[in-house]
Amino acid sequence: MKKVVVTGGAGFIGSHLCEKLAGLPGYAVWSLDNYSSGSTDNHVEGVTYINGDTRDIDQHIDFTPDLVFHLGEYSRTEQSFADVEKVLQFNQSGTQAVIEFCRQRGCKLVYAGSSTKFADAGSGPEQSPYAWTKAANTQLIQLYGKWYGLSYAIAYFYNAYGPREISSGPYATLIGLFTRHMRDGSELQVVHPGAQVRNFTHVRDIVEGVYLVGKYGQGDGYAVGSEESYSVLDIARMFGGPIKMLPPRPGNRMHASLNSEKTQALGWAPQYSVSQYIKQLRANDWRQQADAETPLDLTPQVS
Repeated sequence: MKKVVVTGGAGFIGSHLCEKLAGLPGYAVWSLDNYSSGSTDNHVEGVTYINGDTRDIDQHIDFTPDLVFHLGEYSRTEQSFADVEKVLQFNQSGTQAVIEFCRQRGCKLVYAGSSTKFADAGSGPEQSPYAWTKAANTQLIQLYGKWYGLSYAIAYFYNAYGPREISSGPYATLIGLFTRHMRDGSELQVVHPGAQVRNFTHVRDIVEGVYLVGKYGQGDGYAVGSEESYSVLDIARMFGGPIKMLPPRPGNRMHASLNSEKTQALGWAPQYSVSQYIKQLRANDWRQQADAETPLDLTPQVS
């Protein structure tokens, strides 16, 4: 039986990863989450849930896992300026504890890196406290591999969307936020200039990618993102509601480069299209799969 720990397993992406792993034969899955943005509503069958801080992972996990998927970090760019203490707590202290835990226990670490590292011709890590911590963590993990022989793989997530994403409050994601605004009949708020380009990637594609990275990957450089790219204004126009432009915000990158060849070499390819997802949401009265009477048809749409 392969023992796997998912930090952040009650969050948006983490819950889908737990669901994927728990459905596989021969896997025993534990989630470690402090529920700062995760929810018990995201719990799935077959997973052991631990309410705790990653800084104390050695106290919460009293066995040696085969694999640790580390997703349990602070994960908002613009908000990180106001939340810098929380960012450093989760993304520095917490992640350092997870890295050290994996070194001491001799288990493989799969780290969820951020596409902000590749933003705007390499200036991304300087654009926000969040982006800096994420880039610094990838370097620390690489050094642990060099210094101590840590087994690791680093996957870079690109703008996940799909069921269970947060649709309200300061940690809401764009697709979730726009979906709620359409359901409520309110304006779609777009931060100026609106030309910011994103590679929106369905959460099922993200999970399949990081699973393969965990199973086969070694080292750095596994981008998990759709080749489709749209500006924020493009997405707002797909939704079709009235648009309200907001003033510029610090940390809001314009573009992030994407090269997923290394991930594709593991057998991964994105299967879903954000434009098709938005069409299905419209047909479903702007209700996400999780709360819809009729589930969205998530048959792969990308050839």
